[in-house]
Amino acid sequence: MDLQSIQTFISTTAAEVAMKVLAAIAFWIVGRWLIGRVISLIQAGMSRNHVDSTLTKYLGSIVAVTLNIVLVIGILGYFGIQTTSFAAMLAGAGVAIGAAWSGLLGNFAAGAFMLVLRPFKVGDFVSVGGVVGTVRELGLFGTTITTPDNVMTIVGNGKIFGDTIQNFSVLPVRRVERVAQLANGVNPLDAIQRLKAAVSAIPNVSTDMPPEVNLLDLKAEGPQISVRPYTHTDHYWQVYFDTNAAIVRVCTEAGWPTPAIVQIHRAA
Repeated sequence: MDLQSIQTFISTTAAEVAMKVLAAIAFWIVGRWLIGRVISLIQAGMSRNHVDSTLTKYLGSIVAVTLNIVLVIGILGYFGIQTTSFAAMLAGAGVAIGAAWSGLLGNFAAGAFMLVLRPFKVGDFVSVGGVVGTVRELGLFGTTITTPDNVMTIVGNGKIFGDTIQNFSVLPVRRVERVAQLANGVNPLDAIQRLKAAVSAIPNVSTDMPPEVNLLDLKAEGPQISVRPYTHTDHYWQVYFDTNAAIVRVCTEAGWPTPAIVQIHRAA
């Protein structure tokens, strides 16, 4: 083979390879755009039919991963690679990856179960996996939660599903728990009447479920009064802080020493 034939062969082969590479890049760009459009149409259709946003995002993630795998296999097939062999290799790799990443697969399975059981949805205020906050997204492997101090936190679905789940948004009315440690010499029955009247006057306290003000205990320091108003979940913190202020105000107006507020260890 002379030099001219070699140059012709190289230039022809290089041109073909270059055309295939450019075509593959074009297929990738167009394919990714089409996948994005398909996902948007699916999610828009589900939203129009009032499908839960958690399920919409989760199914969108699954469809996106599946279509991206199909796109890669299609591009490899365009280059002449036997896709059946690649699929078998991908399946074998999946088994190996599954063994190595069992934790991730556990998170994936837990996410699927949570979609079926629906312990919470996007927008709910929850306590899951030791994190308290508002659910922003239920992903394939983890749930994104925004904490009350505005920190984005991602918790593995496996940890959530294997731990206690508290959903503060399911029931419309929630009880505020406060305990006032009064001084010795304070008449607890008088204190109960005063506190009940003051707490009942707090804005957004439920009238259907009146506040519960009771003598909780008698300590050496003095009587302990439990103060438990009910309110809608949207107004929980407003009623919580107003209840503290009402306890202090009642004691001040009655001439009693400033009470100690006993902390209740509960996620809020």
